[in-house]
Amino acid sequence: MSDHMLEKEEIYSKVLRAGRRTYFFDVRSTKAGDYYLTITESKKFTNEDGSFHYKKHKIYLYKEDFSSFRDHVNEMIDFIIAEKGEEVISERHQKDYKKEYQNGQPQTAEVSSEPTTQSFTDIDFDDI
Repeated sequence: MSDHMLEKEEIYSKVLRAGRRTYFFDVRSTKAGDYYLTITESKKFTNEDGSFHYKKHKIYLYKEDFSSFRDHVNEMIDFIIAEKGEEVISERHQKDYKKEYQNGQPQTAEVSSEPTTQSFTDIDFDDI
């Protein structure tokens, strides 16, 4: 079996769809038979002619890095939530989000307090 075939062989997989992005979490096996994790972000782009293509970015995460990786991801998530909360604030995710420019500086307009029908997927890296 070639190295290329081993790369394709997935032991365990999960998929997270998030708008134009899809995240693939795949457990794979090393040549020595140990496991590692690949995280792939695939983002769909539409061409002017209506056809589309995907751009993919992949991270390889090995067991010796799991603990530090988890700690860093959890710290970054905690920081973002503490600083900005869990509500998504962007033009793409909120129809009533508007930017107004005053004195050359962007200012956000008041955002409606109506509940949104968006779904939120909570990712827990404790499973790594």
